[in-house]
Amino acid sequence: MGSSSVSETQNIQEVSGKFVPNEHDALQRHVAFFDRNHDGIVYPWETFLGFRAIGCGLLLSSFSAIFINFGLSRQTRPGKSFSLLFPIEVRNIHKAKHGSDSGVYDSEGRFVPCKFEEIFIKHAHTNPNALTSNELNGLLKANREPNDRRGWLAAWTEWKILYLLCKDKHGLLHKETIRAVYDGSLFERMEKERSAAAAKKKE
Repeated sequence: MGSSSVSETQNIQEVSGKFVPNEHDALQRHVAFFDRNHDGIVYPWETFLGFRAIGCGLLLSSFSAIFINFGLSRQTRPGKSFSLLFPIEVRNIHKAKHGSDSGVYDSEGRFVPCKFEEIFIKHAHTNPNALTSNELNGLLKANREPNDRRGWLAAWTEWKILYLLCKDKHGLLHKETIRAVYDGSLFERMEKERSAAAAKKKE
């Protein structure tokens, strides 16, 4: 059972020579947005371009590219030599899953619905379908594992960037937004909205 699940998760498809993430692997789909040329590998400059595409500034995009690729590259390339290009192999992204997280991705990168719902059952006290800044801090604190500073930092960075970019005018981070970030569809939507807004300005 376990071995078949792993092989399913790692069953990578190519369409017209382009990498396509496994449809059952939400974590692959989440990361694949940053694979700008669709070759299955994310380099720091692609991470940078991905963050710029969703509206992040130069400083945040640069920091994210360094932080993410430096932190995840080696874990996604088991058995391979160190590379100064810090590539991330999308098909192995589940190997870079950090601790102190929500558990919404399982060890093979699949989405776990009950863990997702648990976020709101336990922490959404103001609005049942959204998180405030304080509630988000409570979530991060509850998920901390002892002596897991790397996991704490990774979780804090991910959630705080999401909150910064996607909170509404009332300071709420909505459930549908959080759900969309887990499968990467939020990034695609944000890029399209930003492109459409830029095109409208030129008219």
